[in-house]
Amino acid sequence: MKRILIIGCGDIAMRVARLLSGHYRLFGLLRNTARFAELRAAGITPLLGDLDNVPSLRRLTGLAHTVLHFAPPPNTGESDTRTRNLLAVLSCGTLPESIVYISTSGVYGDCAGKFVTETHRLNPQTARAQRRVDAENKIRSWAKCTGVRAIILRVPGIYAADRLPLQRLRQGTPAIMAAEDSHTNHIHGDDLARIVTTALRHAKPNRVYHTSDDSELKMGDYFDSVADAFGLPHVPRISREQAQQTLPKALLSFTNESRRLTNTRMKRELKIILRYPTVADALKTVQKPNPDS
Repeated sequence: MKRILIIGCGDIAMRVARLLSGHYRLFGLLRNTARFAELRAAGITPLLGDLDNVPSLRRLTGLAHTVLHFAPPPNTGESDTRTRNLLAVLSCGTLPESIVYISTSGVYGDCAGKFVTETHRLNPQTARAQRRVDAENKIRSWAKCTGVRAIILRVPGIYAADRLPLQRLRQGTPAIMAAEDSHTNHIHGDDLARIVTTALRHAKPNRVYHTSDDSELKMGDYFDSVADAFGLPHVPRISREQAQQTLPKALLSFTNESRRLTNTRMKRELKIILRYPTVADALKTVQKPNPDS
């Protein structure tokens, strides 16, 4: 049975594990032992190690046929030292056959609402996005030198029944008025997990894929759709100028960038049929609150 190593055992990794368990032997890297039982229950053999501590990663050398790299970069700096450390350890023994890296659509920066393909010029406008570009470049260069098949998935906003902006809606955090709002992109967590597993079979070497659904929403429209599904009031709308003075910096980094990702390559080459083609399709399946409870 082939072995898969998962780096970054968060929500998407657990969704992927449900699809792969029984077909592969799964290993997962964790920084502490608190979640070991959870991983074992999901069919994943936990390994203790820290991407910021190279000696702790020695057990990863030559371990797996495939590496699923879902771990985020560090919170500071312009380079992804964690990806650097991972590739250094993977290079020491028998190389994996393939590596799948979950990146972000933020590598494009603000595109003024234009449609963006995978060949669009990268223009990261935050330190976080710059670190993702650095990780992509490291992985693709390493793959070219070693012959390992690298697959880069550029992922937009991930949502699911348990990953909706309900707290923001209940707090009434404002959104941008429609005329000035940014285009945003989405993918359901279950669809992203299926894309990852399908990429293992169909993705071309050293290839980038957008993992975006067919929704064409502005950010405020997304919030309104979720609010309607849960019987919550729409959040107030403010001008973009007011938002710069009102919203936290973490939110502004998203509202200040507008683009529409194309997904033709994903559908054609990975042979993906989305279970939730749009956010509206997914919201129809969400269990609505009981007004009598």
